[in-house]
Amino acid sequence: MVSQSLLEPMTTPIWMGFMVLEVLGGGLGPLHRGRWNPRFYFLRFPSWRGAVSMGQNSAQTASQAPGAHTIMIDVTVENFEAEVVAASMNVPVLVDFWAPWCGPCKSLGPILEKLETEYAGRFKLVKIDSDQEQQIAGMFGIRSIPTCVLLMNGQPVDGFTGALPEGQVRAFLDKHVPTAEAVAAEAQEEEALDALAEGDTDTALEKLQHAVVTDPSNDDARFDYVKLLLQLGREDDAKVAFAPVIAKAATARKLGALKSWMDALDFVATGAYGESAGAEFDAKIAANKRDFDTRFARARWLMAQQRWTEAMDELLEILMRDKAWSEEAARKTYVAILEIIEPPKVKVAEGQIPPEDPVVATYRRRLSSVVLS
Repeated sequence: MVSQSLLEPMTTPIWMGFMVLEVLGGGLGPLHRGRWNPRFYFLRFPSWRGAVSMGQNSAQTASQAPGAHTIMIDVTVENFEAEVVAASMNVPVLVDFWAPWCGPCKSLGPILEKLETEYAGRFKLVKIDSDQEQQIAGMFGIRSIPTCVLLMNGQPVDGFTGALPEGQVRAFLDKHVPTAEAVAAEAQEEEALDALAEGDTDTALEKLQHAVVTDPSNDDARFDYVKLLLQLGREDDAKVAFAPVIAKAATARKLGALKSWMDALDFVATGAYGESAGAEFDAKIAANKRDFDTRFARARWLMAQQRWTEAMDELLEILMRDKAWSEEAARKTYVAILEIIEPPKVKVAEGQIPPEDPVVATYRRRLSSVVLS
């Protein structure tokens, strides 16, 4: 049984101190460097009249978890790190602290199981027997049960105490759990990037279009979709797809990069700069190395042709002579190009760092060298 010192009247709100943990020789301890840093989080969980003080268990017993067909994962000290902390890096994890003798727990358990099934992988449900796992319950400061704690990215973010009705549990989850549309869009985006890696641009374009339609708020999918349209020379389609987020371009770096590319295309089209423009630009620059307007025009002309490294080389020529020219237009455009040409991160094993694209890495170093000189 849990020590009487852990008890708290169920009518009093609970202040709970949390610490990210790891399993150390059968016990719990703070994570060490190279993993997640130990930090304390204090969450005020409102009490609920359905909660039961953990000292009220002396005359009650039960042999199984709540629900006739439980799908929750039983968590112990041995699997806490893998099933809770590590798992929460990929999907929200809802931890249900319960006990076999707890009546309200038996009411809440089936609701949680039903919602886990309904939400179809959008969150993971685990249960911890507070009687059997007193060490974990103590670290989480559990005073009454049922108590549920939601972890994301290795850290607790919210929780509640008591046997809430289904509607309130659903509302709690919806504050944090991604929508079904968002999950579907992310899956389509990933499939699109896989197709693109295999050279199947038609499938990639179709998947990205579906992702944007499924979840219009997914700016990453929209970025990939508009970028691919521009790469394929479908500028009008790209502008239509970009229109809903154009107002965000000033504050969102990836969207701002797309706008910079489309502005370059418009600049070239308006100025009627054809293939012969290169020689004209070169002649003007040869006559005046500090003709930054011409250098910038040449960089945009190169951008329109997707000659990215040449465009960055020209922008570096401006930066080496005047970093602040035209409100840092050269630096901002250079950064936009880096955003455009950076390929999707390669999938690697957990804990490993994806390799950086050598071209992007080289030009990032060159920019830093010039800007910091």
